[in-house]
Order: sequence, then structure tokens, then C-alpha cells
Amino acid sequence: MALDSPESLISLCMDYCLRNLEETLCYLLDNETLRLHPDIFLPSEICDRLVKEYMDLVNTDGILEPHESFFTLFSDPQSTRLTRIHLREDFVQDQDLEAIRKQDLVELYLTNCEKLTAKSLQTLLSFRPTLVSLSLYGCSNIFYNEENLGGCKHDCQVNVTRQVLVKNFTFEGFQRLRFLNLGRLSEKVDVELLLRPLSSLMTLDLSGIQLGDLAFLTQWKDSLVSLTLYNMDLSDDHIRAIVQLQKLRHLDISRDRLSSYYKFKLTRKVLSLFVQNLGNLISLDISGHMMLENCAISKMDEELGQPSVEPCRSSIAPFRGLRRPLQFLGLFDNSLCRLTHIPAYKVTGDKNEEQVLNAIEAYTEHRPEITNRAINHLFDIARIERCSQLLRALQLVIAALKCHKYDKTIQVTGSAALFYLTNSEYRTEQSIKLRRQIIQVVLNGMESYQEVTVQRNCCLTLCNFSVPEELEFQYRRVNELLLNILNLSRQDESIQRIAVHLCNALVCQVDNDHKEAVGKMGFVMTMLKLIQKKLLDKSCDQVMEFSWSALWNITDETPDNCEMFLGYSGMKLFLECLKEFPEKQELHRNMLGLLGNVAEVRWLRPQLMTSQFISVFSNLLESKADGIEVSYNACGVLSHIMFDGPDAWHICDPSRNEVVERMWTAIQSWDISSRRNINYRSFEPILRLLPQGVSPVSQHWATWALYNLVSVYPDKYCPLLIKEGGMPLLKDMINMPSTRQETKEMAWKVLERCSNFKEENMDTSQ
Repeated sequence: MALDSPESLISLCMDYCLRNLEETLCYLLDNETLRLHPDIFLPSEICDRLVKEYMDLVNTDGILEPHESFFTLFSDPQSTRLTRIHLREDFVQDQDLEAIRKQDLVELYLTNCEKLTAKSLQTLLSFRPTLVSLSLYGCSNIFYNEENLGGCKHDCQVNVTRQVLVKNFTFEGFQRLRFLNLGRLSEKVDVELLLRPLSSLMTLDLSGIQLGDLAFLTQWKDSLVSLTLYNMDLSDDHIRAIVQLQKLRHLDISRDRLSSYYKFKLTRKVLSLFVQNLGNLISLDISGHMMLENCAISKMDEELGQPSVEPCRSSIAPFRGLRRPLQFLGLFDNSLCRLTHIPAYKVTGDKNEEQVLNAIEAYTEHRPEITNRAINHLFDIARIERCSQLLRALQLVIAALKCHKYDKTIQVTGSAALFYLTNSEYRTEQSIKLRRQIIQVVLNGMESYQEVTVQRNCCLTLCNFSVPEELEFQYRRVNELLLNILNLSRQDESIQRIAVHLCNALVCQVDNDHKEAVGKMGFVMTMLKLIQKKLLDKSCDQVMEFSWSALWNITDETPDNCEMFLGYSGMKLFLECLKEFPEKQELHRNMLGLLGNVAEVRWLRPQLMTSQFISVFSNLLESKADGIEVSYNACGVLSHIMFDGPDAWHICDPSRNEVVERMWTAIQSWDISSRRNINYRSFEPILRLLPQGVSPVSQHWATWALYNLVSVYPDKYCPLLIKEGGMPLLKDMINMPSTRQETKEMAWKVLERCSNFKEENMDTSQ
């Protein structure tokens, strides 16, 4: 079984506080701005984590909306201390950074924060004395100011503006800055001028920036230990500059092979230069490069012996000059990954599961295009072979889906991989916590994309879970998403079928509060609309049957939902379906089961008292569809109507006595040992028909139902009958003069069955 550790107390407390800010840490100033209570002081360990948890929740929880003034909680360094924060995506704005400008930040990572403008550059200056690590990856507008041109468009409702590049910002004064990521910086920014004031840079990421000259990097040849030039089109001059950086421990010159503008070709000579000049190198990434020359040793030598990481046996000839194996070697989308002897402890590639997982792990944060292809390889492994590192695979796919919530390609491939990684074959290896994380990212995908493939993958993945049990922690959210899918005017047939199936499962075996809540979301109306559309198409398919089944489940002991069914012309659709599909047995069973629920509600029964409805119910007493189920359910509906007495019978045709006789005949025709396609959670609606004398046939139907269930399924229904007080009611009924003899005899048999069950299951241990 999977080990499952509970959430830590601090995680639970933070989650609660973030979901209930105004009731815990804060109050609202002027009904709009969050302010920390004056008696609260939070150290950096708490504040950093609060921001991290907040970002995670906003990204992964569809219920929690970002609060416009959240970061004002950290405006006063006397009561809160921030040191290391990571912010991402475009809901981070200039005012958020401005709110925390008094904090002594040591580490600030901003990823894909496209709403940040040059105002935030000025805020960065506040962090100059303390900042050690800074990432502006994907903050494409941070070097631009918005300039108002003074005009307007469309009747002056929109101001005319333009973006103006800020040219005078540099990292002057950032004396402690050692780690800098400028990935995907605007090409109009003068990188050399920007970086020149930095004296002791150790780590630099210039991913996606095209620079004609890298000679300026040599000013840090005594300090730079990590250089990332992903997707930079290199040249021989670039290589000459790089090999002068002899302190380098990590070098990344990888690229996306699908980009067509690269002129540079990686050769055996270049790899040899790296090995000869960069003696401290422990990590190298050359993913995506097509090798211009054959860097591999002969096939005969390559196949000798077991795979080895020792440089002297390397299948990649230039790497035989390495002093020691590399810690990391990136070879994704590079034919070298398929060689036998690779002198590195961790390799990315597509040769096997280990390489693929390493690739997802290495590239998720900043390279969605590569991550997508790696997950696609994992999808093939999970679909065709067997995933041997399931836990790691799931955690990596979850991380990728969280990180790239708004990247459709990753949502498509990730959700497809999750479908295969969560099937029954792998289930015992997954903890409750992990499966909940999977559900969260699946719902995120459904929420973010109406695209057919994402929706289908997500719905199919949810089918791998126990419904409703495993989805209850997100019950409202998942129902809303499914109903949104079903309410689309044009929906893919397969998605519609899966969504209706899930809706049906979600309202089966849950408490009435859940059913009432879902009913108020529009569940009943949605199902009836689906039924109406199928009627127009004259199609009785799974969607039609699941829709009626879902209505049967959601109306069980839920009067409000029963009333909605009647109010939205449910009975009209019932009659039309009965007429259009006279041979569809399962459909009839589902419809009659639903109407049994409606008939249990006393104040709704008068709406069933019409000649047309009573005639239909009476005729269905003779149905042999689905064994006894249709006849049984029709008799149940009539039993509740009869329970209201002769005075409630407001129709002339058919007469009450005529219907009663047909009910007796039907009950006597049923086989008491019939196995049932029904599931009672409570006997209360049946038991209320016992202690009365106004309708003996209703008494008899109820007694027959109990006898059948305790006889065929004693382990389930004997305890339920005993628990709900059915035995005293049966004894009282036996003593009633109005009770028919055959009903009394059957009641005795029920009592005998339950008494024997109690004796057989009595605990006699000492």
C-alpha cells in the first residue's frame, strides 16, 4: 500500500489563514485594503512561506481569487519580514512589488510576470543593498513605460498609448547581486550596458536573447560559475568567449530543435574545446543540437561491456578527456542520448524512462516547449510499456501542469499522461494526498480550457478515481465544471457522454446537502435539456439513459430537486420518452425510479394525480422490462399516491379500486427471489407505508419490498432494517385489524429473517 503522510500543521494553518484572511490575520481598511492586525509579528520563515502558499493556491485552486491588496500585508518590515519570494504569471502587478519595497529581499524570482512595467524597475532599486538573486525571466514588459499620446479612440473611451523602452536603467549599486536570470529579455535592451556595473556575477541566464558578441562576459571570468544561453544562435566568436570562462561549472547552450533560425552547428571540435578549457565543468547541456560530425566511437567499441559513466569508456569521443564524470548532461533531442556509455550521472534524453523524467525535471520551469515533448515521451511509456518510477513521474507531471496552467500544449499532453498514470494498474502506489493533487491540476485544466482534447483528457482521468468519494473535497467545483461542459450549445459527443456519466456518479451515494447544493447549480435543468435534445434527435443513447439515472439519484430524498423536476416540465419529457422509446427497458427503469422519488414527497403528489399519469403508471404495472424493476417502481409510485387515501383521488378514470386491483395482481406476479438493480440508502420512505390502514395494498408493496431485500441481500439490508426501527413497525402492523392476512404472513417472514441474521452475527467472543 502507498505510504501517506498527513499535511504538516503549519501547512494546514497557512491554508486556513489564506482562505480566511479577514477572520484570522487581517482586517479590511476602508472596505478594500487588507491590513495586518497590529498585534501580529511574522518572521521571514512564515512570511516567505505565506507568499509561496498564496501563489500556489491562486494558481491551483479555482475557488480562491487573488486579492488585489494581498501584498500590502507585507508593507511594514516592523511587523513582517520577507527575504525570499517567487512570483509568477500575469496577475502580479507593479503595485504588488511597490507594496513590499521596504523589505530587505535577498532573493526575488519573477517568472512570466508580463504585467510588470518599468515602474517595477524603479521598485527593484529599493532592494539594491540586500538582493543576491534576481530573476526577471519572461517579464517582457518590465523595460517599457507606457506613454500617453494625448489622443483617444472610439469616442474617447480608450486612451492612445505606446510603449517606450527605458534605456537608462542599469544594475548600478547592486553590489551583492550574484545570481541573475534575464531570460526572454527584450532584444532592444542593451545587455552589456545593463550588466556592466555588476562586479562579481556568479550565475547568468540569457536564454532566448540573440547577442552578436559575448566578449563582455570575460569581465567575470574569475567569478562566473554558471552560464545559460538556451536558444541563443551561437557562433565561433561566442565559443571563443565561452572557453575563456574557466571557472564555469555549469554551461547550457541547448536549444529547441524545432526553431529553424539557428545557423550554428555543434561539432566534435567545439566539444573538445569545452573539455580542454573548462576543467571545472560538472554540468553541460547540449540538448537540441544536431551534431555536424560523428562524435561517437565505433559501434564495436561502443557495445562492449555494461553501461559505464567512466570518461575513459565514453561512447562520446570528446568526453574521453573529462577528468571525472559530469553530474548532469543534457542530450534531449540529441542523437547522442542513445549511446551506451555516457559519462554523466544524470542524463536528459528520450532513450528510456530515466532520461525522459530527468528532462521533465530539468526543463519544466522555463522551457515549456521542451517539457511538452518530454511529457509526450512519458505518455508513450505509460501507454505502451509500464512506468517503473510512478511516484516521480506523477509528481513531475503535476508540477509541469501547475507551472504552465495557461499553456495549452502542456495541458493536453499532461492530462493525457495522467490518464494512463492513474489507471487501476498503478492505483495501490498512489497516496490520498497525491491523488488529490492530481484532481486539482485536472480541474485546473478543465477550468482554463474549453478545448475539446483537454476537456476529454481531464474527464477521462477523473473516471480513474472513485466517484464521488475521492472528488468530495472539490465537490462543488467539479460539479460546476461538468455542468458548464454540458451546457455548451455545441459539445463533442464523447465528452458529453463522459461528463453525464461523472455527473451521475457524483450524485449517487452522497448526502442530501450535497444533492440540494448541486440542484441549486442547475443540475436538474441541465439534465432535462440534454434529454430534450436527445428526444429531438430521436436518440436513446448513453447520454439519455445517464441523464435519467442522474435525475433519479439527485431526487432521492431531496424534495427541492423533485419540485424542480416537475417545475421544468419533467413529466412532459417522461411521457414523450415513454412514447418514443417503448422498448428501452433501462430507460423505463430509470424514469420510474425517479418518479418513485417524486411520489415520496407528500406535497408534490397532487401534481401526479391526473388521469393521464395514473393510466400510464397503471399500464406499467404489467411491464416485464428489466425483470420486475419497471413494474416494481410503478407500483411504488402508486403505493405512495394510494397512501393519501380515497379523498385525494380526484379523478374518475381510472377508478381507485381498479388501480388497486391491478397493483395486487402485479405484486403477486413477482418472484420474491428476484435480484435487484436498485440501491436503498434508507428504508424510511418504505417504512412510513406500514403503520396505516387507509391503503392495504401500499402496506403489502412495502412489506414485499422489505422481504425481497432482506432475503436476497441479507448482509446489507437486515442491519439497515434493524437500525431504522423496522422490526417494531412490522410487529405493530401485524396486530392491525386492517392488515391483509397475506401481508401479515410476509411480515412474519421478514422478522424471522432479521432475527436469524442477528443471531448468526452475534459476537460471542469473551
